Amino acid sequence: MIKYYTRACNFYFGSISRDKVKKKLSIALHGNDLISFDNIEIISRKNKKILHIKEIKNIKDTLKKKILFDIKQISKKKEFKNLKFSNLPILMGVLNLTPNSFSDGGKYIKKNLGVQHAKKLIKDGCDILDIGGEATNPGSKEVNEDVEWKRIFPTLFKIKSLKKFISLDTRKSSIMKKGIKNKINLVNDVSGLEYDSYTIKVLKDTNIPFVIHHMQGNPSNMQKNPRYNNVLLDIYDFFEKKIEYLRLKGIKHNNIILDPGIGFGKNLKHNITLLRNISIFHSLGFPIMLGTSRKRFIKNLSGVNDSKERLGGTISSSLCAIMQGVQILRVHDVNEINQSIKVFNSLKF
Repeated sequence: MIKYYTRACNFYFGSISRDKVKKKLSIALHGNDLISFDNIEIISRKNKKILHIKEIKNIKDTLKKKILFDIKQISKKKEFKNLKFSNLPILMGVLNLTPNSFSDGGKYIKKNLGVQHAKKLIKDGCDILDIGGEATNPGSKEVNEDVEWKRIFPTLFKIKSLKKFISLDTRKSSIMKKGIKNKINLVNDVSGLEYDSYTIKVLKDTNIPFVIHHMQGNPSNMQKNPRYNNVLLDIYDFFEKKIEYLRLKGIKHNNIILDPGIGFGKNLKHNITLLRNISIFHSLGFPIMLGTSRKRFIKNLSGVNDSKERLGGTISSSLCAIMQGVQILRVHDVNEINQSIKVFNSLKF
């Protein structure tokens, strides 16, 4: 039996979008009439076809039922614990407390520098602070629990008073439990909840919101010739199966974010395919997060070797994501990304 996927496309924004939604000429994305679409791409592993929403009525009943279900998922309003999706995108500021992260390793691990940087990220306009104590960039090695927590705790303890939404970037269930006791709001596990067999139990027992992140392999080997049958559909299927598994394990809430994992077990072609078609993941019914900030694919496309000099590529890929309705951007340079979004919105809307 052929499996079909639905990707929203041909987006409208601002007052134009609102007017089209009012006239039923387009469909609001996630209940927000400031961004809408009037085309869908129907995709299988053999072919694909773009249709206007008015043409759906002409499709065979079995396929029509699937498409209408997907559109319901795409259009339903997003509700998320302690996060509002009225002003998009939401910016997640990166706070690396590691000596070896690919871009800013060692910069914020000394006394109070992490807290100072957290305050700067908030001032610059971030909505979420993502704090981590273990590097997971390509080639990085695992650190033990004690080392990871010693890196995280002093800064986490102090930034709790800032009353900001805090995400904890970790693969270890023991670190998750300690973070939850210290009032974190979100678990961001780059392993896709697969590194630690106790993770899902922790998530279920605590009811904490979390990110399902896609990664092929692990940080030490993920960039050694990654392969997919179809990177877009393979990752979609991964998310779908993971969500089904979590439901079976008793996690019933919808406080889940999906991150396709740019650069985590993907080559340049894979990354570009995902960025061009990232709106396909809206039909799973959960917010999408994207992290392109300073990543290697920007070097591959632009020739810029120094990761700190890849701001232009970060901005352009972020705007590409915004134009497809991505809700959360994980970035290092919050001030510059925030500025680019404000200008972009003013010009586009």
